Amino acid sequence: QVQLVESGGGLVQPGGSLRLSCAASGLAFSRYAMSWYRQAPGKERELVANIHSSGGSTNYADSLKGRFTISRDNANNTLYLQMNSLKPEDTAVYYCAARRGLSTYWGQGTQVTVSS
Repeated sequence: QVQLVESGGGLVQPGGSLRLSCAASGLAFSRYAMSWYRQAPGKERELVANIHSSGGSTNYADSLKGRFTISRDNANNTLYLQMNSLKPEDTAVYYCAARRGLSTYWGQGTQVTVSS
């Protein structure tokens, strides 16, 4: 059974930082491309960042480049998202996703709230 479990969310002040983690089990993690998505209240889910299965290639939503960094540890089956200089508009539920071929798996999400 595939499980993706996000953690690290919470309440942070504007300008602060958070590091999200996504622990994967039940799949060959190193063979999957991984992504972070987010969904703000009343909005559609949007892509935050992707990372190749090897970790050698990444891409980001244009609006987030320079503030967010996606990375992975294939030895420990974990995906990360480092978020810096957070803004109130970054408030959302953040989801990790694993994709290989036609298969996509989702985590349950972790809430990030940026507020003073």
